[in-house]
Amino acid sequence: MARNKRNRGATTQAGRLLRLTGMTTSIATRVAGHQVKRLFQDEEALKRDREKLMRDVGRQVAETLGQMKGAVMKVGQIASQMQDVLPREIAEALTVLQKSSAPMPFSIIRRQLKRELGDEPENLFEHFDEKPFAAASIGQVHRARLADGRDVVVKVQYPAVKSSIDSDMKHLRRILRLGALFKVDERTLDAIFAEIRTQLAEELDYEQEAANLAAFRDFHADEPWLVIPEVVQERSTGQVLTLVYEPGDDLDTVQHSDAYDQATRNLLGKRLFDAIGREIFALRQVHCDPHPGNFAFRPDGTVVMYDFGAIKRLHADDARALKRLTRAAIASDYDTLDEVLIELEVRKAHGPRVSDDFYARWVDLLLPPFGDEPFDFSASRLHLDLVRETRNTPWKYLESFQPSPRTLLLNRVLGGHYWTLRRLGVHTAFRDNLEKAMEEAA
Repeated sequence: MARNKRNRGATTQAGRLLRLTGMTTSIATRVAGHQVKRLFQDEEALKRDREKLMRDVGRQVAETLGQMKGAVMKVGQIASQMQDVLPREIAEALTVLQKSSAPMPFSIIRRQLKRELGDEPENLFEHFDEKPFAAASIGQVHRARLADGRDVVVKVQYPAVKSSIDSDMKHLRRILRLGALFKVDERTLDAIFAEIRTQLAEELDYEQEAANLAAFRDFHADEPWLVIPEVVQERSTGQVLTLVYEPGDDLDTVQHSDAYDQATRNLLGKRLFDAIGREIFALRQVHCDPHPGNFAFRPDGTVVMYDFGAIKRLHADDARALKRLTRAAIASDYDTLDEVLIELEVRKAHGPRVSDDFYARWVDLLLPPFGDEPFDFSASRLHLDLVRETRNTPWKYLESFQPSPRTLLLNRVLGGHYWTLRRLGVHTAFRDNLEKAMEEAA
């Protein structure tokens, strides 16, 4: 009971401010202590001490944000996938935030439903399950049934999330900047936070999500193997979203079920790849929350996509640049590759010219999953190879690159789906699928 009270306190403005301020003060003290130690340590000891500091800070941030709801936890979840922005130790510690969070008491959900829909849930639905189907950072989902017999899921936003978003992001930015925890310059940091702020504002608008669902259902209408839930408009508002329930198996079930043989897993992988590829290059809007809970699968090869609150919209110039970048990598055209990376603000324009050998090593690592030969994702060590290559990269080259707000969320999409394909155990070639997606854009 005491724990529940603590969690509820973290959702009030005063409770949130107290927790975030306390965390900021604690981290500032740790960083100051580290700065003093620097005066008396050799380089090796200093490196070990900084790694320990980053791990401790990461655990503290993850623990504090994990007890909270709303924007600050959502940003923490995004930060957990920002290996190119945060120190590795902090990003790894924050991965715990990607798991489901503790649900809100149903009394709070009941009040939200009555405020948004104008009546008690038992009067709005034939049945409403008080136990949540899923809980996340900004809302939770309940199973229900309409009077016409349709099974639905009802996503209810937690109270006061919108009102806390600016304060939350201000505090989180302050925390992550302590001791230069961010590895980017101020202008880029401003752009990254602006991108995340825009994304969060859209995720908090369930009417916008309903519009996203309609747009994506229309775009994928000729692909019956891709299922996107239908919105029940009369039971939806800006903070409540009711959708027709579309069942499917989660990744854990797929991994351990005999119903999914290798051919089916490969088919699911190709269909997921095609859906995301078409969204990036043809629609120029992509579902950009690759959390495993947002996807489900069926033994007949159907892919189900949930949660369309997080959508990345690409400018036409950026979509063209991504196509040129991909073509250049395939052709080993490193001059064009370098030019496009500068255009996308991934490589700093004022930095030294990066050698062809450097680009060749990275292309050799990144292209096989998109190649002509079947790639075994279940046995892939790509994630480990990328970490090793980063550690072996000369500092002068690392300093030439930066996370770009124009590609930040796309990197999140690609990285997240790499892990999905790995857990699906996909073993197939994707070059033809990639070419098809790029050609459709033309």
